[in-house]
Amino acid sequence: MHQRLTPASALAALDQVKKTATGMFKHGSLEVEIFQPAGIDAQTPHRRDELCMVISGRGYFVCGDTRQQFGPGELLFVPAGTPHHFEDFTRDFSAWVMFYGPQGGEAA
Repeated sequence: MHQRLTPASALAALDQVKKTATGMFKHGSLEVEIFQPAGIDAQTPHRRDELCMVISGRGYFVCGDTRQQFGPGELLFVPAGTPHHFEDFTRDFSAWVMFYGPQGGEAA
């Protein structure tokens, strides 16, 4: 990695591409993205395991049949293939999203 990743630099990169997420780093099976949905989180299930680290904002995280509050600094795990999304989140919500492992997820 040639530069350090900060929320500010990642959000600036995201603003340039005009998307809700963009890749920031890749090494082996690990892919790191910055994520900041606007109003509605319309993501679909992913084919690999996922960790989501909340940078800022608050709201509700729905993962499978569970709905829970979240806030800054929390680390959320999503097994591969599990429907999930964020709801009722504040306008400043942003997160690091990390995908890793094989398609279909790692064995328990």
